[in-house]
Amino acid sequence: MLDCTPKNIMERSGGVINPAKTCQPIGAIYAALGIHRCLPHSHGSQGCCSYHRSHLTRHFREPVFASTSSFTEGASVFGGSANLKTAIKNVFTIYDPDVMAVHTTCLSETIGDDIPTIIKGAEVPEGKLVIHANTPSYQGSHITGFSNMVKGMVSYLSRATLETKKDQANIIPGFVNPGDMREIKRLAGAMGIDFIMFPDTSGVMDSPMTGELTMFPRGGARVEDIADAGNSRITLALGSYASSDAARVLDRKCGVSELVLKTPIGIRATDEFLMAIRQTFTKKVPYALEEERGQLVDIMTDTHYHFHGKRVALFGDPDVVIGMTEFLLGLGMEPVHVLTGTPGGAIGATVGDFEKEVREMLEAAGVKARVKAGGDLFQLQQWIKNEPVDLLIGNTYGKYIARAEDIPFVRVGFPVLDRSCHSYFPIVGYRGAMRLVEMISGALLDRADRDAAEEDFELVM
Repeated sequence: MLDCTPKNIMERSGGVINPAKTCQPIGAIYAALGIHRCLPHSHGSQGCCSYHRSHLTRHFREPVFASTSSFTEGASVFGGSANLKTAIKNVFTIYDPDVMAVHTTCLSETIGDDIPTIIKGAEVPEGKLVIHANTPSYQGSHITGFSNMVKGMVSYLSRATLETKKDQANIIPGFVNPGDMREIKRLAGAMGIDFIMFPDTSGVMDSPMTGELTMFPRGGARVEDIADAGNSRITLALGSYASSDAARVLDRKCGVSELVLKTPIGIRATDEFLMAIRQTFTKKVPYALEEERGQLVDIMTDTHYHFHGKRVALFGDPDVVIGMTEFLLGLGMEPVHVLTGTPGGAIGATVGDFEKEVREMLEAAGVKARVKAGGDLFQLQQWIKNEPVDLLIGNTYGKYIARAEDIPFVRVGFPVLDRSCHSYFPIVGYRGAMRLVEMISGALLDRADRDAAEEDFELVM
């Protein structure tokens, strides 16, 4: 399908071809689903909400519930205040969530609806809560939307009610799958600390089949816990783009110190996460985790010749791509094309400088590469045409490039629409790294088998 992409690269002053991101409201909905008994609400047209729900459903293979203000021509011209007030009344009457998380769309942002004022004038039942985040789709990406909604959680819910901070940590996991959130909680639990994770989509977007339909599964961060996050000693923000803004707001609002870490993908980033816990709470790393780390090192040593010197093209969400770049370098691979669709260090960005951070890692490893924030997959394919690679890593949209350029492909990140079960299994932590080694090794060896001559078709590789 992409066979006609030209090899000759021309500078483009505008326009995106084959985006490497999606819009802010998708991230906002996903974050809101990480609150227990929360119903996301899209303040815009029905079409926007339907797309966002279907996109999330196709990735997680779970029903995604969200309500909408259902803008028509009248609301588009005169504003959506009446629509939102009616929606708030109807949502609590019919669906009875504990929290309604409102996010804006392009339409309501362009009109300029004052969401906090509208919420204050709405009929919110006693004991119920309405929070909001501004998420215009024409800025940032779904990662920006996730970050903005998590900031909304802190702004509306978190409180510092104690003079002395509790001996507990807040963990903001970033835009990762429920399986990753479960693994992060397992690692923190193994370290023996008290912690609050928010948002937490485990038990929501990977809930079990019970034979009964429920709008609000058992999982998700409790409102009272998010409120108590203001009394914690420290916030561990995993991934600067998706998590650090909320940690910074929590620091300013409640005096909870922040520590921004990489998404714990691979040995080094996982070590940093565990060492941060160890140093903050004077905890010893248990042997069970040391054993997992040793197993990972053993696997990487046993299979190093599969990876050494292999050239990789990598794309996806910035926090995941940064973590994956570091991990691939640890395997002896060369990430020569690294791209994210989320802008970094630019208008509409969240925080950080993606290009600088990745380049510093690559330069330290002696790898020359092309690195781009706010790029698209058309550009990535042109890079590959000019400098071929041995492997492509990214979300499902990369399959078209992989087919056109005839290169092995490993699916990592969001969204994965053409394979199932990805959201259940982690890529974070030592166990997640073992899974990544198996996935990458399998893709490379499958290609070696496919291309091998009859006399070179080996049993042991």
